[in-house]
Amino acid sequence: MSDERFPMTVHGKRLLDEELKHLISVERPNIVKAIEVARGHGDLSENADYSAAKERQSFIEGRIQEINGKLARAQIIDPSSIKSDKVVFGATVILADQENQKQIQYKIVGVDEADIKNGKIGITSPIARALIGKSSGDEVVVHAPKGQVHYEVIKVYYK
Repeated sequence: MSDERFPMTVHGKRLLDEELKHLISVERPNIVKAIEVARGHGDLSENADYSAAKERQSFIEGRIQEINGKLARAQIIDPSSIKSDKVVFGATVILADQENQKQIQYKIVGVDEADIKNGKIGITSPIARALIGKSSGDEVVVHAPKGQVHYEVIKVYYK
């Protein structure tokens, strides 16, 4: 396993903490009960409920380990504490598409927090990588699957 740390917002950490708490305090006990009930149904080799419950248990335990690993390697960053006019992790950026002058807003977040429908892009995405280090007024060229897209950085802020 890598010792590499990766950035995560305070909000992203809170979401992982909540998911972990739910898995440990709700999902894990529920699946233990489901396995006990399925065992009571007889022959385990032909018991679909038992097989499904064991598979679900495996998924839950794997996810708990995954979240614990992510939290252990996370570098928690509070975007509201950042004072910069350049785009770095945690920035909210307003861009103008130079082709149609349509404005869009993105917040650069950790990979697990990315949610394009809500304007949150992962730090490793092509657009986030293109934006890092830019300031208001800069032109950005994003190498997207549909070709090069040109944006102008209108505003950079942290909240």
